[in-house]
Amino acid sequence: MPVMEPNLDAATLAAWAQAIDTGPFSSLCWGERIAFDNPDSLTMLGALAAWTDRVRLVTTVVVPQLHDPVMLAKALATGDMLSGGRLTVGLGVGGRHEDYNAVGADIATQTMRGMADSVAVMKRIWAGEKVTDSTLPVGPPPHQTGGPQLLVGTIGPKTVRSAASWAEGLAGTTLDLDVDKQNELFDVARTAWANQGKPSPHLATSFWFAIGDADEARAQVRAHLLRYMNWIPTEFVDAMAPTTGWAGSEDELLEVLRRFEAIGTDEIHLIPTSSDINQVRRVADAIADVYPVSE
Repeated sequence: MPVMEPNLDAATLAAWAQAIDTGPFSSLCWGERIAFDNPDSLTMLGALAAWTDRVRLVTTVVVPQLHDPVMLAKALATGDMLSGGRLTVGLGVGGRHEDYNAVGADIATQTMRGMADSVAVMKRIWAGEKVTDSTLPVGPPPHQTGGPQLLVGTIGPKTVRSAASWAEGLAGTTLDLDVDKQNELFDVARTAWANQGKPSPHLATSFWFAIGDADEARAQVRAHLLRYMNWIPTEFVDAMAPTTGWAGSEDELLEVLRRFEAIGTDEIHLIPTSSDINQVRRVADAIADVYPVSE
């Protein structure tokens, strides 16, 4: 979803959601920021549950330390119920102090321990336990037994290892599309999950994309990065822009997807750099024959 783009409205977001839901995609994803003009992630969850019928809904990522864990558990359980059990929750510690400051969250909790503590509370709520002094447990119960699928959003091996006890997989990201480096992180996850005696982790990664003429597409990525990475000096973003994310033609996108598929990637989350719905339609047309709609 193009949630980090400017001048959004309900019609644009609904059109994107429906195009993704009817296209050859496995999931629909969106991220969270607070000190930015993106839509609220949990409000989006309710809308997306109503606008779609098929795809999984994946938060990439929610930062639990920015929320009261009881209220977050309730909101996510509601989203899981409304979507008929299609919710996957990507969780991360977040990279911006300004988001913590905006909601009065303690910067000291911006740790894997802080995130794990919130996860533990949410899992107890989703299991039907009473975690407050109340007559009834906090509900509603999620549609998925035990709660939504949880993924850890990170690019660091230490974080991956520490999340192996509670996560079902990885929702990573790659800035430079380095397949070998991504595979190294996947191997860390595979080993960490095996050491926990758990099934193989769900392995997902993401990257910014712009599809079209090479120069125009690369300019689109740059414009998006300058807006989104507003906490980084412009000269640093300009230095990153030529090699960050992906820009190119349909055939070139298929080549990239195949490279990630070859290392065992279960899913690629494509991050839009424009709210132009033709971007998602062109991707859908490009991959429809290779990656057909999954029922």
